[in-house]
Amino acid sequence: MDRYPDKFDPQVMASAAFQRSHTGWLGLRYSDHGEDWVELELPWRADLLGDERRPVLASGPIISLVDMASGMAIWTAAGTFVQIATLDLRVDYNRPAREHASVFGRVRCYRRTRSAIFVNGIAHDGDIDDPIAHVAGVFMVIRPTKGDVRWKAS
Repeated sequence: MDRYPDKFDPQVMASAAFQRSHTGWLGLRYSDHGEDWVELELPWRADLLGDERRPVLASGPIISLVDMASGMAIWTAAGTFVQIATLDLRVDYNRPAREHASVFGRVRCYRRTRSAIFVNGIAHDGDIDDPIAHVAGVFMVIRPTKGDVRWKAS
C-alpha cells in the first residue's frame, strides 16, 4: 500500500489521528473543509474549563484546536502530508466562548513558500460572524529527504 495517498483528506486524517495523542484526549472532531481551509470542533467538556465558576472552555485547548486546524489546512492546501513545525501562532481573543459551547477552529492556508507556510483564521462558537478569536500563524517546512518531491511551493 502506498504510504502517501494521491490527495490529503482531512476527514480521513481526523478519523485516524484523532483517536490517540493530544488531539484524541481533547476530543477534537473534524467539522468541514475546502481546498485551502479546515474547520475542527473542540466539544465543550467540564474538565477543559479555565475557571470552575464559569462553564467556558479555557484558552489552552482552544490554542491546541487552532494549531491542529492550521496544520490540517496546510496539508489540505498542499494536497499531501508534509512535516511542519509551528514557528509563530498568534491568537487574539475578542471575547470568551459562550457557556457550555463547543468551539470551532476554522483556518486557511493562504501562502506557501519553500521554507514557510502562512495561515489565518478564527475560533468561533457557532457564529463565524462573531468570532471568539482571530488567528495568524507561520509554520516551517521540515525538509523532506533527498529525492522526495511531494512538496511544491505555491
